[in-house]
Amino acid sequence: MVTLMTLFAFFFLAFCALAVFILAILAVKMTFKLILLPIKLLFLPIIAIVVLIKLAILVAIGAVIAAILIPIAIVLAILIGPFLLVSSLT
Repeated sequence: MVTLMTLFAFFFLAFCALAVFILAILAVKMTFKLILLPIKLLFLPIIAIVVLIKLAILVAIGAVIAAILIPIAIVLAILIGPFLLVSSLT
């Protein structure tokens, strides 16, 4: 009986030690979040500018691709259009 009580006491102490360890980790994590929050807020405008520049570059690349593909499509339509009309008649 004493062995069983000792075993349960050991489990209880291990559970309490684990809970204290987890609470300590959460406290350190929260402390680092609070410490690093001003740095994150300082870098937020820089990150916003970088994202805006990246978006502008992607839009410019899309416009260049469209500017290249649209004339090619028009030339192909002019050259292949008569053949398509003739093939649709037969």
